Amino acid sequence: MAKASREPQTRRAVIVAGARTPFMKAFGDFVKLDTIALGGAAVRGLLQKTGLRFDEVESIVWGGVILPSASPNVAREIALDLGLDAGCEGMTVTRACASGLQAITLAAAAIERGEYDVAIAGGSDSTSNAEIKLPQKVVHALAPLALGKPTPADYLGVLSQLMPLSEILPQRPRIAERTTGEVMGAAAERMARRNEISREAQDELAARSHHRAAAAIAAGRFEAEIVPVQTPSGKWVHADGLVRADTSVEKLAKLKPVFSRDGTLTAGNSSALTDGAGAVLLMSEEKARALGYKPLATIRSWSYVGVDPADQLLIGPALAMPRALERAGLRLADVDLIDMHEAFAAQVLSVVKVLGSKAWSRARLGRDEAVGDVDPEKLNVHGGSLALGHPFGGTGARMVTTMANELSRTGKRIALLGICAAGGLGAAAVLERVEG
Repeated sequence: MAKASREPQTRRAVIVAGARTPFMKAFGDFVKLDTIALGGAAVRGLLQKTGLRFDEVESIVWGGVILPSASPNVAREIALDLGLDAGCEGMTVTRACASGLQAITLAAAAIERGEYDVAIAGGSDSTSNAEIKLPQKVVHALAPLALGKPTPADYLGVLSQLMPLSEILPQRPRIAERTTGEVMGAAAERMARRNEISREAQDELAARSHHRAAAAIAAGRFEAEIVPVQTPSGKWVHADGLVRADTSVEKLAKLKPVFSRDGTLTAGNSSALTDGAGAVLLMSEEKARALGYKPLATIRSWSYVGVDPADQLLIGPALAMPRALERAGLRLADVDLIDMHEAFAAQVLSVVKVLGSKAWSRARLGRDEAVGDVDPEKLNVHGGSLALGHPFGGTGARMVTTMANELSRTGKRIALLGICAAGGLGAAAVLERVEG
């Protein structure tokens, strides 16, 4: 179903609409829905909301982090489960917490190259259904039994290889860096100390995130993007499940540190393990208008960067965001809305601090002036991951959807997105409202 190549400068990919499931705490209402089911719910809701014919979708590009080992190409599974045209191809990508944004920018680039006119991109993750890995010692010992025709003596031989039993028990998954062994929360603790981010400042940001998300829910801001999901038990879930409207700095101050005994990161100023999915409908502008859709926004530029995981693991957005702005021919002062993934309050505040630093800009960006001061009134206007939750692959799609809707609703022009990710990665994108 791919189209013949066209001149890329004559084409523009536009965001037509977005939809997402409610975001729910892991091992809660979505515990029986895996990442494919969640992704399918988001895509189905998007198609129902837009009224797009199923046979118009030419590609699904999907992001995920916790991929099911038996069916890792989640994109293709979603297309097949929903009964989309058999020619709708699917590709699944992973870039840690930036996977959803990566999927969207890949789809946008393919549309602009003329590969197709209509694509759905986004991401999902189900922490509740993360597979528990067996130690390789067990896999190596049992593989000959599973693949061959073992004798009783073979079984006895395998048992001897598995001793001691303490070494073959399944290990609890850890969000730790393979290269350093450091868990993400510990890395964020180091960032907080290095950048002199106080516990009070972290709790203030967390409280503000919850209050803004609660206000957005009360005002109906998310009604245009959330699609209800029916669980296998028959229960319908209509709204995000982690937002706490009644939280406060005082309540958050009572929580104990979780990554270091004398640290400042708590369960309250760190994002929670979350299940959910988000999907974005992208088209060539010509196709969107031919089908009668009013585009919301276009992705004017994007940037992906890497930093040393042993240095400041989550500082990547402070490099990616100014580079995306530069590629768009913009400055921070030109931006109307800033949406930054809140993995930890300490990480967001660290990025904000270095963006305003001349010394950091000179050392890391080769610029004589700071990128600029981030206006708190422009930052995460409807809350962020601290309040809404963070299904790893789904966050990028949530951010794109919310910002595209906000630009269209308010008439504002530019939104800047920033995401930190495991492995020392950073991602950013500039969204621009489409006129007319």
